[in-house]
Order: sequence, then C-alpha cells, then structure tokens
Amino acid sequence: MNRNLVFVALALLTWGFGEGLFFNFQPIYLKELGSSEKEIGFILGAFGAAMAITHIPAGRMADRIGRRPLLVIAWLTGLVSTIIMAFARDLPLFLVGMMCYGLTAFVSSPLGSYVTAARGNWSVGSALSMTTATFGMGMVLGPITGGWIGDHFGLRAVYFVAAGVFVVSSLLVLLIQNQPIDRHDPEAPPLNLINNTRLKYFLGVVGFAVLAMYFAQPLTPNFLEDVRGLSLSNIGIVFGLGALGNSLMAITLSRFEPHRGYVVAQVLVAAFALILWRGTGTPILALGYFLLGGFRASRPLAFAQARSLVHESQMGLTYGVIETINAIIYILVPPLAGLIYEKNPLSIYPLALVMIGVSIIISSIVPRRLIHA
Repeated sequence: MNRNLVFVALALLTWGFGEGLFFNFQPIYLKELGSSEKEIGFILGAFGAAMAITHIPAGRMADRIGRRPLLVIAWLTGLVSTIIMAFARDLPLFLVGMMCYGLTAFVSSPLGSYVTAARGNWSVGSALSMTTATFGMGMVLGPITGGWIGDHFGLRAVYFVAAGVFVVSSLLVLLIQNQPIDRHDPEAPPLNLINNTRLKYFLGVVGFAVLAMYFAQPLTPNFLEDVRGLSLSNIGIVFGLGALGNSLMAITLSRFEPHRGYVVAQVLVAAFALILWRGTGTPILALGYFLLGGFRASRPLAFAQARSLVHESQMGLTYGVIETINAIIYILVPPLAGLIYEKNPLSIYPLALVMIGVSIIISSIVPRRLIHA
C-alpha cells in the first residue's frame, strides 16, 4: 500500500474515533441545551447548509492547487471547532463551533480525489471504500465510549476527549505528501460538466437515492431515547454497532461492481428503516444500525460510478458536486423530519421505506445504461 494511504487511513481511524464520541449524540445534546425537536431539525438543516457551501469550491481548488493543503486545513478546522464546542456553556457558542465543524465537510472531495490518485493498482471503488472502512472502524468504539462518558460525566465532557483525539489525527495527516496536479490536453479539453448529460442524469439518480436513504436518520437518536427508552450507554452501543456496520459494509460492497453494490446498499438501508419502525430492544435496534452501514458504503460506490463519466482533471470537482447534492439534502430533510417527528415519530420510517423502494428500482436501471452508453 502507498505510504500516503497508510497515513490517511491512520488519520481517518483516529478521526473516526474522535467524531464517534460526540457526533451521533448531537441531537440529544442540543436538547439538553434547550432545543425542541423542531428546532433541532432546523439546526441540523443549518449544519447541512454549512456542509453544502464548501464542496464545489473545495473540489475545484483540489484540481487546481492540489489536495494535501485542503486536507490539512480541514483537519485543523475540525480540531478548532471541536475545542469551541467543548468550551461552550450555552447554545449560541456551541452552534458556532458546530457550524464551523460542518464547514470541514469540504474535506470529502479532496480526500476522495487524493485517495483515487494514490490508489496504485486498486480499483477506485476499493480505494475509496478503504477510507470509509477505516473511518468506520474508528467510530466503532467512539459512540460506546461517548455514551459511557455521557452517562458518568455528562455529554459536554465527550467534546474535550474528542479534541484530544483530533490532535493526534491532525499530526498524522501532516505526514502525507503532496501529489502532482492532473492536467488535461489544452488541444482536446474534456466535456464541460455542465454539458455532460450522462453525468447530470446520474446525479439525479444519486440525489434521490440519498434523499430516500437519509430521510429516517436525523431524529433517530432522539427516537431511541424518547420512544424506545434506551439509555445513553445503550444508545452508544447501538451507534457503535452502526459504525462497525459502516466499516464492514464498505469492505464487503467494494467487492461488488459499483452499480450492483449501490443497489445492495439501498436494500440494507431499507432494512434499517423497517427494523427501527417495528423493532424494540437494544439488540434488534443495534442490528438496524449495523445495516445502516449501507448508507455510508454507498458514497464511494457513487463516486466510483461517477468517475467513469468524467476526465481525471475533473475528478475533484465531480466529487465536490456529488457532495454538494448530498449536503443540500442534509439541509432539507432534518427540518421536515423534525416536523413529522413531533406529530408522529413512527411515521418517518414507513415513508422512508416507500422512497427507498422507488429509488432501488431507478438505481437498478438508469446508471447501468448511462455508464455503458
């Protein structure tokens, strides 16, 4: 394995552990700070907006100035943001840190293009799935540890621990090397993304798939506590099994042809929605979160399919466009989910099942025709 991929994997492993300490508990902690479920939905939507505005500029900058500088900036910004959240004693300052943390989402497109360029003999899907798997392995112990800390010392304490872990992760990412910048032949420029019809159709398919798969997720932490009656420690176990699912599903589905793997990933998320809707008890709910690993595993599979539709010099920008679409969905869904949750928490899951079913049909047919056209 390329030495750079080793340091990227270690940085993601430690970052996954640090983020896992607090990320899934954010909706619960926001409630402790005085927010209602409706307000939490809008806060998560704003968090999605913070994520959305950075992806395309970051992808273009990665193609123009290189990927490593953006990775370093993202890691350091995440560290500072977590320190702000840790020291915040009221909602306004906490939201400043939270929104700044959302801005670090721009790392995904330069990270994806960095790993793709450094993959060597690996396939695109396998290399990108490696990043998902290592991050997911880090998150396995994060929620379990965070839940235990939350029960014994309060959720605020987990942000201090996470900041310490992020220091280590940031030192690791500083060890990666720069990469040469990909250039296209000026005499034969690639098709502009705006005019790339096949890519635009594919982006529509991915957008609807992400909408369907994400719909049931934003308020599920509150659902586990409010409706299913789980303690923070048990919720941490559920999240930990979910992180393990993220890692194992990424590794498993990377062995599939990307188009088929993308469909299987959606089937797994449908199973998550069904289990959360009908299941009770920590073990069965943990199984649901384990299967939710299909959602995170679907991301590198979408990248791998999109990569075949564009030129190498457009890789970062293309990944940035996909992440922007995802982030827009992260803006729109939480407020809607919050409104539905306050009326009937259980109704979110059958609605998600219907949308995922439609998406599976579309994703089974359209991408294959686009890629092989």
